[in-house]
Amino acid sequence: MKVLDRHHYALALLFLRILLGIILIMQGYGKIFQYGVPEVYDMFFKSYAESTFLSEGILKLTAYFTSYVEFIGGLLIILGFFRMVSYLAVAIVLIVVSFGHGLVQPIWDLQHVFFRAVMVFTLLIIPASKDAFSADQIINQIRLKK
Repeated sequence: MKVLDRHHYALALLFLRILLGIILIMQGYGKIFQYGVPEVYDMFFKSYAESTFLSEGILKLTAYFTSYVEFIGGLLIILGFFRMVSYLAVAIVLIVVSFGHGLVQPIWDLQHVFFRAVMVFTLLIIPASKDAFSADQIINQIRLKK
């Protein structure tokens, strides 16, 4: 029980990182390996070129960027490796997705973005020192012992 008392922040952060990471990995995996990013572009992004001021090139770049950040960022978040970079990359994806949806449909379902945004925000505001079960923190502890 003392271990739980000492590490309750770390356990909560681990749970949050695993949950968010799984959501992101599965979403990125589907886009990259099941559909393929070109197909994802055709299904979800191509119509934006016709209905907004965004160019086809920007939209293709966005399709690749969001897909790979979701997949790689999700993995890094679970591991707790490059914490701040991965959190900020996912935050940028959420901003891009929100902007894109807002361009096409000013009133849209926020449930998926909002849920992820709350998780990323929570991870961003809690100090890294509380995240004892992250790769970054473990590496820092090893460096301090040397």
